[in-house]
Amino acid sequence: MTDLVMGVDVGGTTIKAALLDSDGRDYGRCQQPTPRDEGPDAVVATMIDTVVELRNHIPEAGRLRAVGLVVPGVVDAQHGIAVYATNIGWRDLPIRQMVAEAVGLPVILDHDVRAAGLAELELGAGRGAHEMLFVALGTGIAAAVITRGQLATGATGMAGELGHLPVFPDGEWCACGQRGCTEIYASGAALSRRYSAISGISGVPASDVISRASAGDDMARRIFSDAVTALGRALVNYILIMDPEMIIIGGGLADSGAALLDPLTREVQGGLAWRSAPTISGGRFGADAGRRGAALLAWRMLNEAAP
Repeated sequence: MTDLVMGVDVGGTTIKAALLDSDGRDYGRCQQPTPRDEGPDAVVATMIDTVVELRNHIPEAGRLRAVGLVVPGVVDAQHGIAVYATNIGWRDLPIRQMVAEAVGLPVILDHDVRAAGLAELELGAGRGAHEMLFVALGTGIAAAVITRGQLATGATGMAGELGHLPVFPDGEWCACGQRGCTEIYASGAALSRRYSAISGISGVPASDVISRASAGDDMARRIFSDAVTALGRALVNYILIMDPEMIIIGGGLADSGAALLDPLTREVQGGLAWRSAPTISGGRFGADAGRRGAALLAWRMLNEAAP
């Protein structure tokens, strides 16, 4: 009998789940669109449906032991509560308890980007690093801070909110209530929204905006340039304060590869007049890092509970 855990990553665009053993081997996966436009209740229902669907496809020789669940926004991991998420709209939801009652298994809840950073630190591109920043570029932007080889959560559990670091003092208003946040310019949602507003073409994915910029589309180049400037400024601030040895870019936009990483590296180095920039690279797991990190957390929970 093979013991398995399920790692579930609830994102603003997609809910992803995977069955993994203790060595990280994959025994099945599924994903569904996140129905965030239908409200928090619909997101929770779809999340539980995803867990149940994948559970029904466990191999005959497999046994599901626990679920690792990671979500965006502010998370109270100790009490299993999703405190707040701008891009989903929920507040103070006892998600750990809700999922545990629905599936009858132990559940651990944590922050999606911290979990993704943990996956890259322990199994991926950051393996062996002691001072590292993992940045997830997706529907929104957030980061996992690794210092002395450990994830840092901060005094209130909100370390790594890079997306809400203001970089343009008189910039656009962000949903968080501040002006000029990194996320309002450099997230996937921002690239699509800003390109649509200028071009009049709706529904262009962020990855296509980057591709169009590389191909010489003037409107896309303008939007992409703003994104690189915003993210570069945020990273320069972090580098000057924390001095990381490497920065790993993950999330959906990391799939753009050199088209994103090369101009971003130049932007960061240009903002560091008197010192060299750390290595900036893509992660090993891409958009899969969140559910892999969620599975790692589930294995940790089981190991800590073992006699």
